[in-house]
Amino acid sequence: MTDEPHPTTRELEEALEPVQLIEQSGAVVRTGLLMLSAGTASYRVKEAMSAVATSLGIDRPRYHVSFTDIAATSHRGRIFRTEVAENRVFAVNTDRIARLDRFRRDLPQRITAREVHAALDEIERRPPLYAGWLNAGAAGIACAAFAVLNHALPWEVLVVFIAALLGQLSRRVMAHRHFNAFGTVMAAAAVASLAYLGGIAIVNTTGEGLETHAAGYISSVLFLLPGFALITGALDMAKFDLRAGIERIAYGTMLTMAAGVSVWGVSAVANLDTAPRADADMPLAAHLALWAVASGIGVAGFALMFNSPWRLAGTAAVIGMVANTARLWAADAGMPLQGATALACLAVGCLAAFAARGGRWPVITLSVPSVLVMIPGVAAHEALVSLNQGDYADATAGILLVVLVVLSIMVGLVAAKLVTDKKWAFGNE
Repeated sequence: MTDEPHPTTRELEEALEPVQLIEQSGAVVRTGLLMLSAGTASYRVKEAMSAVATSLGIDRPRYHVSFTDIAATSHRGRIFRTEVAENRVFAVNTDRIARLDRFRRDLPQRITAREVHAALDEIERRPPLYAGWLNAGAAGIACAAFAVLNHALPWEVLVVFIAALLGQLSRRVMAHRHFNAFGTVMAAAAVASLAYLGGIAIVNTTGEGLETHAAGYISSVLFLLPGFALITGALDMAKFDLRAGIERIAYGTMLTMAAGVSVWGVSAVANLDTAPRADADMPLAAHLALWAVASGIGVAGFALMFNSPWRLAGTAAVIGMVANTARLWAADAGMPLQGATALACLAVGCLAAFAARGGRWPVITLSVPSVLVMIPGVAAHEALVSLNQGDYADATAGILLVVLVVLSIMVGLVAAKLVTDKKWAFGNE
């Protein structure tokens, strides 16, 4: 008889389990969840998980990643481990995407699960790069630049800035309290819309006599565009990851509709002028300069709103400035808007791939902010107003234009990936 303690039932059970494989599988799944919750595409999540699994010594990693969950099976010899994890965070954090991508690229040939968790802890603990008011200010700047591109007047641009800032602040407050995503978008859109109408009313007390025009009104809520969800969804579908792509596009579409309901509801009680505004009468060089400055500022604002580092935001701004200015010039010269948009987005994807060469940044963190200024928000609202008024011919024409432009953005970016990324174009997974 010995005095050694007898193992507990739990210890006996754990002795029969492949503890090392369980730890490795947990590290791989956590990597995937962090990438998924940062807003990147599902095919990039699988790419990162596979890279970590290889460094951990897992033989045959098999992963299914959708917009909301991950199913991971890790094999080692004749044993395997399957885990299912759920994601309920749908924010966009380009700084985290970039750091996780750098972690994937710099993985050593062999690593332990403990080392993976230590690296992920450091990335996860990193706070946002900008305070809440700076993030809201970036949204205001982006929407104000959008208003310039939509032919808004100077006072309207200022009001758009303030309205979008207040709308983004309200969205952050509600999101941090884990309020329902669709309710958050509806509330933020209502705040921005009401703030815009109130701002125009205040300006008019000075005798300005501004009309409440759709150009400024719609620009004030464009910070709510779910660009990452729509574009990553298109990329996932192009990789035949259909479930993830459809889920992302459905999510983006529902958020757009949620914002649209609030925007339409507020505008129903206001006398909005939806008549198209002509370009100002000035030389082509002046138009090009105005388009370039507004496009660059708008892209930089969106990039900063997504928590991008300054250098990344500046690079995206240059790319968007070049591509969108060329798009507007081509459309002004008579090219169909959807054709000009597709070519501009092809250029965005190629320029982003060049700027991100060597793993400097993930391409998507440059391309998505660069194309958001191409979304035809005013046309979408005009179509909604026409539909509400029973003018189905104009409504149908407007909806088709919006759909074609959005599809052109996606087609251009997918084509750029096919041209610039051989692994992405010819990969089977």
